[in-house]
Amino acid sequence: MERDKEKYLQLLTKEYPTRQSACREIINLNAILNLPKGTEHFMSDLHGEYEAFCHIINNCSGVIKEKVGQIFEEQMSPREKNELCTLIYYPAEKLNALKEQGILVEDWYRVTLRHLITVAKYVSSKYTRSKVRKAMPEEFAYIIDELLHMQVDEDNNQIEYHRQIIDTIIHIHAADEFIIALAELIKRLAVDHLHIVGDIYDRGAHPEKIMDLLMQHHSLDIQWGNHDVLWMGAAAGVPACVATVVRNNIRYHNIQVLESGYGISLRTLVVFAGRWYQDEDIMDAAQQAISVILFKLEGQIIARHPEYQMDDRRMLEKIDYDKGTIVIEGREYPLNRKDFPTVDRQDPYRLTEEEEEVLSDLRQSFLNSGRLHQHVRFLCEKGGMYRQFNGNLLYHGCIPLDEEGNFEGIQLGDKVYKGKEYLDYADAAVRKVCLSAAAEAEEDFIFYLWAGQNSPLSGRKIKTFERMYLDDEEIKVEKRNPYYEYYHKEYICNMILREFGLFSPMSHIINGHTPVKVSKGEVPVRANGKLIIIDGGFCKAYHKETGIAGYTLIYNSHGMRLKAHEPFESIRKVLEENQDIESSTDIFETEEKRIRVRDTDIGKSIQEQIDDLQLILTDKSR
Repeated sequence: MERDKEKYLQLLTKEYPTRQSACREIINLNAILNLPKGTEHFMSDLHGEYEAFCHIINNCSGVIKEKVGQIFEEQMSPREKNELCTLIYYPAEKLNALKEQGILVEDWYRVTLRHLITVAKYVSSKYTRSKVRKAMPEEFAYIIDELLHMQVDEDNNQIEYHRQIIDTIIHIHAADEFIIALAELIKRLAVDHLHIVGDIYDRGAHPEKIMDLLMQHHSLDIQWGNHDVLWMGAAAGVPACVATVVRNNIRYHNIQVLESGYGISLRTLVVFAGRWYQDEDIMDAAQQAISVILFKLEGQIIARHPEYQMDDRRMLEKIDYDKGTIVIEGREYPLNRKDFPTVDRQDPYRLTEEEEEVLSDLRQSFLNSGRLHQHVRFLCEKGGMYRQFNGNLLYHGCIPLDEEGNFEGIQLGDKVYKGKEYLDYADAAVRKVCLSAAAEAEEDFIFYLWAGQNSPLSGRKIKTFERMYLDDEEIKVEKRNPYYEYYHKEYICNMILREFGLFSPMSHIINGHTPVKVSKGEVPVRANGKLIIIDGGFCKAYHKETGIAGYTLIYNSHGMRLKAHEPFESIRKVLEENQDIESSTDIFETEEKRIRVRDTDIGKSIQEQIDDLQLILTDKSR
C-alpha cells in the first residue's frame, strides 16, 4: 500500500509540476467543497408507466415548479407560471402548440428567453462554472455562458451587449432551438443525480421506452428489482424466466412490449395454445399454455435445489385431475378449471415435445433481441442489488430476516450467505448469467431471486398457481419474510445499516417493492425516520389499493422531502391545459446546517485529493 501511494504521489507531481499549479488546484477543490450538495431524486417501481415517469423526470418531482414559483412569485400570475413550467418540461412540443396559436412573436421570444435565463441562473448557482458549462448543449455553450453571467447592475455597455445577443438569436430564427437548449439545461441542473430503486419492468405498457430515456440521463444508478432481474434472466435465456415474463405480459395485456418493443414473437405459443385449448379466447389459451410450461419448469428447479426450501410450490403433483381439486397444506380446494391436457399424471413436470419447441422458440427470440440486450447491458453497467450513496442505503426488496429478527439467508454448497454477503453473492450471480456463460445452478438462482421467500428481491411466497386456479381468497395471501414486520423498528434498521458499514445517525434505508397503502392509513416513513418506502403505487393497477399514484423522494442541501403524487392523466393534457401532476410535499428531515459537497461521498474523495496535494506541496517547499 505504501509503495502504491508513493507511485500515485509521483504521478500527481507530474500532473502538478510547480508549486503554483498545486496551490491553484487546492484552492479550486476547497471552493468546491463549500458548494451546496446537489439534489438527488429517488424513484421506484415504475412498472412500465412511461408517460407518468417521463413527466416526473421532466418536472423533477415538482422541483421546477417550486423554483419558478420562488423566482417569479410577485411577477407572474399562476397561469403564466404554469405556462413557463410546461415550456420547460416539453419545450419542442409546447413551441409547436404555441406556433399554431400564433403566439410566437418577437416580444414573446424576448420575454420568454429572459425568464428562462433567470431560471437557468438560479438552478446553476450551486455548481461550479466548469460543471455548468459541461452540462450545456455544445452548440450554444458559449452564448448561454455569457447570458448566465448577466448582472442586474451591469453598465450600459454590458446591457447593450446582452440585449444584442438575445435580439440576434430571435432575428436569425434560432430562438426555438435556444429555448429547447435552455429548458434541457434547467432540467439537467435541477437534479444532480437520479436513483431508480427497482422495478422498471412489467404491468405498464412501455418499460422499453423508460429504458431508452434512462440511457440518455446524465447521472443515475439503478437498484435491481425482482421484475428487472426476471427480465435480465429472460434475456439470458433462462427458461423459467422466459416463461414467467411471457406469462406476466399476456396476463397484463402488454404483449406489445414483447412483440413491438423487443421483437419477441409469440406466434409459436399462440398456435400451440389454439390447438390444445380450442374453446377459449386465443390469448386466454396462450396464458394457460405458458402457465403450465412455467409450473413444470418451476417444479424441475425446486427438485434440483432442496436448499431453496420450496417443495410446497411443486403444485402439479398435488392435483387430483379426475376430481378437479388440489390439496394444499392438508386442505382440499376445488380448481376453477380442470383441463390440463399437456400434463402427464405420472410425470407432471416433464415438458412435451411441443412444449419444448414452444420454449425453444421463445428463448431464441429473447436471446436474439438486440434492443433488450442493450438494455440489460445498461442495467448491469448502472445497476446492482444495492447502493451506498451519501450515507444512505438503497435497495429494492428486503434484507432477509428470521422470525427473531436476525439475518436470514440461504445455504449454497457449504456456505451460508446472509446480510451484505448475500446481496453481494446475488449481484455477482446476476452479472455472470447476463454477461458471461453460467452453469444451470446459477441460472436457477436467478429464478429463485424472483420467486423465493428468502430472496432479497422477492421476500414473499409467490402464489402464481393459487391466484390463477383457485377462487378462495385466503389461500392466495402471500406470506412475507419477517423483514416486513421488523422494518418498523429503529434498532433493526440500524442493524442493517451497520451491516453495510453505515454508522452515521443521518443514514437512512431507502426501499421500494411494497406499495404504501395510504388509503388504509399506512405511511412511507418508518422506524423513527430510518427507513423510507418510496413505492406508493406508480402503476395504474395499484391506484385503487394505494390511494395515490406514487412517492418520490428529494434529497437536497436542506434535507429530505417526500412527494406524494396524484394520478397522471396524459402529456397531451399538460400541453393543452398546462395541467401538471398534483403533488403534496412532506418535509420530514431538515438539516440545521446546509449540507455541503464536503459532506458527500464526492466530498470525501475531493478531500483526499487535497490531502495528497498538500503532501506534494510540502515536498516542493523543502
